Amino acid sequence: MSSITGHSAIDELPTSDGRPPLEADRAGTGRLGDRIFGGLATGAGLLVVALVSLVGVFLVVQAVPSLLNNNANFLTSREWVASGAEPRFGIVDLLWATIVTSVIAMLIAVPLGVAVALFITQYAPPWLTRSAATLVDLLAAVPSIVYGFWGLTVAGQYFEPFAEVVDRVLGWLPVFEYTGTPSAKSTLAFAGLILAIMILPIVTAISREVFAQVPTTHKEGALALGATKWEMIRVAVLPFGKPGIISAAMLGLGRALGETLAVTLLLSALNTSSAFSFSIFGGGETFASRIANDAGEFDSAQKTGAYIAAGLVLFILTFIVNAAARVVIERRKAFTE
Repeated sequence: MSSITGHSAIDELPTSDGRPPLEADRAGTGRLGDRIFGGLATGAGLLVVALVSLVGVFLVVQAVPSLLNNNANFLTSREWVASGAEPRFGIVDLLWATIVTSVIAMLIAVPLGVAVALFITQYAPPWLTRSAATLVDLLAAVPSIVYGFWGLTVAGQYFEPFAEVVDRVLGWLPVFEYTGTPSAKSTLAFAGLILAIMILPIVTAISREVFAQVPTTHKEGALALGATKWEMIRVAVLPFGKPGIISAAMLGLGRALGETLAVTLLLSALNTSSAFSFSIFGGGETFASRIANDAGEFDSAQKTGAYIAAGLVLFILTFIVNAAARVVIERRKAFTE
């Protein structure tokens, strides 16, 4: 019987705890190496959870005193006077700029990244696949300060005519109105464009890995039924890769929400207008750029707590985005299994 099942007589000998070795190995407790690896993996997971929790607790503890002394509504006020006897500060402007730049980045980077991933995995010849993937991945190695300076000195001059054309065509809509102040280099739209380039490698790399794992039988089955190349991609590749695309988009969004240096350089340069505008061609500051710009002025507990409160909002926003992505992915898996 043991030869039929593929087990030898030695496999049937019980271990010290009275169970067969195969059963003990499946339980993950039969070998010392398994127990050590399991303990390390569990400890690493708990450490990450503990670190994130401690960061959240620290932000809350530091922010609450300043929020209690705030004489304006923190969630609805546009004022930002964090010091003095009567501090008044709110996050409306910061929240608007952060969301606008991140949404613009996502609208550009996600479709482009998915298209590049499809080209690399489905259309590019084998000799080009590896080179193209490497070139795209190299974008992730470029420091954010380089993107910022490149945007100010090179790309910005080409964005000005584009902003003027959009204003002539769609300027009757407040969201696309462009007055030339601030400079096109210091607008939310241009910052979103630079962010899109920065998160493109993340979206492309994850999408490419997911598309490369599509079962060959799915693709060949679609082609055997008479589907064209695009139809095969639409019915076999994209549905299989949808959870991966969502994950890539959310990781990219997290990077866009928290990017500091490049956005600070762009939105601070030549930005002399402080008036609020709903236009994407207006100026502004994100959570990260405001904190970075004023970091040298943290001369009191009240002022420091106000900026930490802004950081707490960014922390919560990023957490919500990642949690929502996880829920969507899990629901998608439930429907596909």
